[in-house]
Formats: sequence, C-alpha cells, structure tokens
Amino acid sequence: MTVPSAPLLLVVDDEPQIQRFLKPALTAAGYRVTMAATGAEALRLATRLAPAAIILDLGLPDMDGKDVIAALRPASDTPIVVLSARDREAEKIAALDLGANDFVNKPFGIGELLARLRVALRQRPGPLAEPEKLRVGELSLDAATRRVTRGGEPVHLTPTEFDLLALLMRHAGRVMTHRQILSAVWGPAHVNDTQYLRVFVGQLRQKIEREPSAPALILTEPGVGYRFAEDASESERD
Repeated sequence: MTVPSAPLLLVVDDEPQIQRFLKPALTAAGYRVTMAATGAEALRLATRLAPAAIILDLGLPDMDGKDVIAALRPASDTPIVVLSARDREAEKIAALDLGANDFVNKPFGIGELLARLRVALRQRPGPLAEPEKLRVGELSLDAATRRVTRGGEPVHLTPTEFDLLALLMRHAGRVMTHRQILSAVWGPAHVNDTQYLRVFVGQLRQKIEREPSAPALILTEPGVGYRFAEDASESERD
C-alpha cells in the first residue's frame, strides 16, 4: 500500500489501456499516481498538486504534449519524462529542447520507464541550484531567475540551452567530456547522444558568442568535449 508521503506522479495520457497499465504498476513501485487525459487537465493538476514528476504523452486530444512542456517550464522545474509513440529524432529533440528531462518510446517496458523516472527525480533541482549568479567577461547568468545577459542585454535561451550554459559556466576553465555534459543536462540515458550536444552547442554559440564562427567562450577540445573560457578574451577557436 502506498504511503501518503510517497512521491506523487502525474501521468498524462488519454489511452485507457495505458492508464489501466501504468497506475497499478507505478503504485506497486511506491508512487502515488494522479491521471490526466488532456493537456488542459494536466496543466491544472500540475499547478494545483505540484507533483514530484510528470509522465507525459505527446499525442493528447486537445493539444500537443510539447505545448504542455512549454507552458509548464517558465515556472516549474518538475521533471518531465515524455512517453510517446513518436520516435522521430526531430520530435525527441523538440521535446528535450522545450525542457523535457527524458524520452521513452512506446511500446515500452515498465522497468525502463521506472529507471528513467528515478534518474529524472535524482536530477531535481538539477545543476543550477548553486551558485546563484555566474559571470564570465560580459556574460552573466542568474540561476534563480534563469536570466542571461550579454553586455547588459538579455539573451533569450531555451530551457535546455540555459541548463547547458549554466553547467559550462560553473566549470569555467575545466574541460568537460561529452559524456559528463550529456549526463548532467540530458541524463545518464543519453551519454552517447553526442549529436544532441553538438546541435545545442551550435545554437548556444549563435546566441552568446560575438563571432559564432570563431568562438571565444565555448571552446572545443577535439575528441574530448568542451571548455568554457575563464577569460572571455581567449582566442582559441573551434
């Protein structure tokens, strides 16, 4: 029997068979479970109940699951594990870009889902809790407000871009391997997904570098990973 203090999960899926399968399986694993069948209901329950994590299908009857992620992320760091039959890489990248913590394809095994869920829960509150403010050269990052400025001007980042930048700035001057970065930002299940990392580093450089084609902040360590320059005047190139 689930105890009242057990973590509360919000499962968002309109398929009755998935609901009938997931609720007892998650309850047996020690979680409390609340179900939602629409995006609107999910947003209402997420705000009212503040669940420990959300398991979210993308194909909802009233809106795309990615819109649910986009609506939640500005005010919530609740871990989101996407559970969906959409297995195209573009869908995965879009969901992760918007702030999902992980992506599990349907059909799925409950063991894999529980493992991904445990990882997502361990990541909260994530790598951004400390320190609260970071500065390298003219670039400033405030973890508490999730704001980034360059020379006093705001830089608009997606949630994943922000997490990646915060991680690199916290370790400025140190080489971080691809696996270290992928594990910290996307989770251990994605340590081999180096293409995710290349795409996001490229997007981030476009937004924070004065000359993205000749980066002075996010420096490439060939075959190893990346290093954020301690001194913004460094001139090493990708």
